[in-house]
Amino acid sequence: MTFQLILDEIKNNLKKILDDLSISDVNFTVEVAKPGFGDVSSNLAFLLAKELKKNPKEITQMLFEKYSQCSRILVLKTEAHPSGYLNFFADWTKLSKLILSESYLDTYGAVDIGNNSNIIVEHTSVNPNKALHIGHIRNIVVGDTVSRILTKANYKVNVLNYIDDSGLQVADIIVGFKHFKFDEEPPNGKKFDHYCGDDVYVKTTQKYELDSSLQDIRKNTLKELEDGDSETAAFGDMITRKVLAGQLQTCWNLNVSYDCLNFESQIIRSGLWSKIFEKLKEMGLIEFENEGKNAQCWVIRGDDNEDDKVIVRSNGTATYIAKDIPYAAWKLGLLDDPFYYQKYDATQPNSKTLWQTSLNNDSATPQNFTAQKVVTVIDSRQERLQKIITTLMEKFNSIPDSYVHLGYESVTLSSDTAKTLGLETDGKQAQMSGRKGVYVSADSVCELLKQKIT
Repeated sequence: MTFQLILDEIKNNLKKILDDLSISDVNFTVEVAKPGFGDVSSNLAFLLAKELKKNPKEITQMLFEKYSQCSRILVLKTEAHPSGYLNFFADWTKLSKLILSESYLDTYGAVDIGNNSNIIVEHTSVNPNKALHIGHIRNIVVGDTVSRILTKANYKVNVLNYIDDSGLQVADIIVGFKHFKFDEEPPNGKKFDHYCGDDVYVKTTQKYELDSSLQDIRKNTLKELEDGDSETAAFGDMITRKVLAGQLQTCWNLNVSYDCLNFESQIIRSGLWSKIFEKLKEMGLIEFENEGKNAQCWVIRGDDNEDDKVIVRSNGTATYIAKDIPYAAWKLGLLDDPFYYQKYDATQPNSKTLWQTSLNNDSATPQNFTAQKVVTVIDSRQERLQKIITTLMEKFNSIPDSYVHLGYESVTLSSDTAKTLGLETDGKQAQMSGRKGVYVSADSVCELLKQKIT
């Protein structure tokens, strides 16, 4: 790795300085600096304070003077920081040329940090009720980039896509098809995922706003979705699979691939949720609320200045976070695997086999998609929910930092950019909202880029 060259240069020079001082066996660090403190920093001065009987500020000044006499190839300048750290600034003219020349090699970026250990990267994970939009692209690109970097670092990476096929947004399109009688076939050859999002989902949510009594139909539909034997669940499975096929095609057009598809409905029906629910109760991590706004709900108590978080609603249905808890535990191998694995019936562009979980053992093949380390890519608006899950996983699992939330800020378009992409915002900034129909589809952005290229 190219940047390792400057780390090695600094470390070797500091070792020579220690030799000149007749000092040995000092386990100092040379690492990437915090922003604003150069490119590389060393803590050497702090480790010499006791032996030299001087404060770190004096020692780092001495090291700075001695380092100025060392051979420097990739270091442009050195700084004796008043805090005691010795900071180094890279000669980016030289370093950039090295990076560019090595970037053409297949081995570029390869480093053995992972030692072929298993790690999971979960990304995309979009509700299967609409087409992907430009906000989802950020998640996909971040997740795919991280998985490629980890692969180069010699981790055995499994990329998972969690399909939320039993939540409220799926219930909404089922209400649209079943109650409002939207056609199950899109008009004029429109892509099915676009049809579900642009027409069925948006227009159904508009009807909710006009008639609040429709919320009862919505709630009943959600409850029926969680019953794997219901007609609603079977219909929902058929619809969401068609939407998923359209979403995957968009991802494949971006040269993004996956190892396994997981389905939220199966988390519920497999019994994983029931097991985790009992464990949460036994460990005293959730409480039943008898009164107040959350009466008859199971909740996780909030920290100071934070509201309690509902896990199970008063009607017995599980909330979004409740379904994510057993999934997180499954990814870490903390629960027995109830799934069978089948090949998805479409080929990814890179020909990598795409597996999908199933509760049916027909034509199943044994697989293992668990790991001791999990990276979950979700935008920062979910930070509190992910913090709760991270805390719970730490209580279930003694391995520190085994569950990592990789957050990012949601996409906001300027009025000019939105207009360029075909979205009118009355001169205002725009955040993506599938419910309101305010979004720029990923497919349209890709098509626009192709047109600009050609």
